Amino acid sequence: MTHALPDNNDGYRIITTTRNFNVAQQLGGAYYKLKTLCLQDSKILLHRRIFANEDTDKCPDDQLAEVSDKILKKCAGVPLAIITIASLLANKGGNIIEWYKVYKSMGTGLENDTAVSNMRKILSLSYYDMPSHLRICLLYLSVFPEDYIINKVHLIHMWIAEGFIRYGKQGQSLFEVGESYFNDLLNRSMIQPMHDLYSGLIDGCRVHDMVLDLIRSLSNEENFVAVPNDTGNTSPPNAIRRFSLQNASEDHSMNWATKSLQQVRTVFVFPSALHLMPTLESFRVTRVLDLHGCNLSKSYNLKHLGNLFHLRYLGLRRTSISQLPKEIGNLSFLQTLDVTRNKISSLPLTVVHLRNLMFLYTDWFTRLPNGIGNMTSLEYLLLRIEDSNMDAIEEMGQLLELKVLRIVLNKWNNNVVEYLSKLQKIKNLYIEVINGRRSIGGLDAWFAPQHLCRLNTVRSCWFSTLPSWMNRSVLPNLSFLWIAVRELQLKDLGILGRLPALHSLELEVDHVSLGIHGRFVVGAGSFPCLVHCKFWGFIEPVVFQQGAMPRLRELYIDLLFMWEARETTNGDGSLDMGIRNLPLLQDVFIEFRSEVVSTEDVERVKATLRCAAEIHPNHPRLTIL
Repeated sequence: MTHALPDNNDGYRIITTTRNFNVAQQLGGAYYKLKTLCLQDSKILLHRRIFANEDTDKCPDDQLAEVSDKILKKCAGVPLAIITIASLLANKGGNIIEWYKVYKSMGTGLENDTAVSNMRKILSLSYYDMPSHLRICLLYLSVFPEDYIINKVHLIHMWIAEGFIRYGKQGQSLFEVGESYFNDLLNRSMIQPMHDLYSGLIDGCRVHDMVLDLIRSLSNEENFVAVPNDTGNTSPPNAIRRFSLQNASEDHSMNWATKSLQQVRTVFVFPSALHLMPTLESFRVTRVLDLHGCNLSKSYNLKHLGNLFHLRYLGLRRTSISQLPKEIGNLSFLQTLDVTRNKISSLPLTVVHLRNLMFLYTDWFTRLPNGIGNMTSLEYLLLRIEDSNMDAIEEMGQLLELKVLRIVLNKWNNNVVEYLSKLQKIKNLYIEVINGRRSIGGLDAWFAPQHLCRLNTVRSCWFSTLPSWMNRSVLPNLSFLWIAVRELQLKDLGILGRLPALHSLELEVDHVSLGIHGRFVVGAGSFPCLVHCKFWGFIEPVVFQQGAMPRLRELYIDLLFMWEARETTNGDGSLDMGIRNLPLLQDVFIEFRSEVVSTEDVERVKATLRCAAEIHPNHPRLTIL
């Protein structure tokens, strides 16, 4: 604590939260009970969630107003209760009979209970209103500890491995169906979203403590997940289906050790409980094995891994391993293999026998063996190309199911475009050159598939000009775009600004080398969804008009101090980029990259930028590099 609060003066306050009032009393000091919402605020929260109304406490449907008030009375101003019920009612449409059924099903609710002891009643109502496939996916989250941040992608892989997901519409992959399940749980407010820093997109979730209490209780009743030393799991069931080893004590785990683990389908082990992990021989029909974060370099080995013939998901992220056993090739049903954040320089030759593998997660320095073209089920792949394995580029062209592809090259290879063009299902593409110059025009001949969502080639090549396919009609789902374009025209910024789903943009131009001058203006209505933006290499500063980038939170920009046009400056020569016109701005990073300008001019521009940040309604953090 002394390191966190070095001065130990009255300028610091420590705030703790608890759901147990007795704990607050024992801590001493000032304590406060969080007040519930008043009726007016409760109505605003309910109506905003159901009807997308902004800050109005009046129900837009007069027929539903009376039952709406009755429901809110039972929620007693508890936000989680209101949000959960609102999500349930939103799925009922405006059917007043259905709304009254929900009201009557709520029982006594919370109207006479400010301690929220009946919150589970309301949550249970929402739980049982869900279709069976969503209920089982939600119950699965009871394998995670409290406050655990759950990665969306890996969670969906686990659902797939468990067989919870079935194919949906024609052309939909299992992952896409799983993603729709995840979104349904979000929309029903049963899980809380976690957002990616750069794109602003949801990349994970957390489970509210009260929801976790509910699903743990239901999970115990149905013998769905067993958690040793969990307060609701004092005695182990006779047959364990899913096993989550979190913080079990030695004495308690002995009871579990005597139980048969032969029927365990899922095994989760968290680092603090690794020493209590049974040997892999104990799990004969396991489909999911996750050891994320467990140090396997000394205390535990993977000797019998090749005997887990039913395994579908194997999570070995951050386990300090340096190699995989060659018996990994025996896992013919394996769908997901994650060995990232380890010291594995190369995968065993036998990995190419995994014909059902869909998702292969490796580090950028991990080399793959020859023969990856046989792994035709792959949907996710990181491919390191060196002089010793140039044939891998051709093999890449055989993986027609690929949706996410990351390519790391020592130097640019012109064959990339030829084989990349065969992969028409690509949604996310990342290409990087680590030991050489960026290619000029290396991807000019490539035409992106219409369902492309993410493109990052900024560290591999220059597009000569903005590609013709870079527009909203061809790429309606593009959300993440990091590219380098040597010669950007004034109109091109407008084309990019009309991409309807774009959340993150990093755009580098080569205007200094080419001597391209001109003021680039981001006009009103441009980039409606953008939250992260970086502009690099423009001779004159980019200017933002009012109404541009209405959701932007982070702005990175360089100033070259080479411009001659004065339209971007105030009368005294200080800089005006229109930062005040970006209403949600939180962070601004400015880098000066010129040595030919006077110190006085630099300081004047810095002062202008600081003033712009101070008078901005959000007071964004300004970092000048």
